[in-house]
Amino acid sequence: MLSTCRVFLATISASPLALRLGIAFAAVDLSESDPAPAALGYIANASKVDGKKYSTYAGGRQCASCQLYAGNPTDPTAPCNIFGGKLVSGKGWCTAWPKKA
Repeated sequence: MLSTCRVFLATISASPLALRLGIAFAAVDLSESDPAPAALGYIANASKVDGKKYSTYAGGRQCASCQLYAGNPTDPTAPCNIFGGKLVSGKGWCTAWPKKA
């Protein structure tokens, strides 16, 4: 029990230092060719969406305006909740796009 407490305290005290030094876990960029994004028609640049193939696409729909985009609309990339937190382009799009409330 005491050793668990020590590990916890050591971790807590080291966290601010790690942030100051820029040490963090890097998020992974999503690849269009991965199985899940490919199945949902993810495209990193929404202006290249084939409107005939994806009839649900409408101009102006981008990841940055999606409810699943876990970042600010101005962020160039952010984690996507549907793709396990992998980074998607703010200018991207997929068929799972619901409008941000």
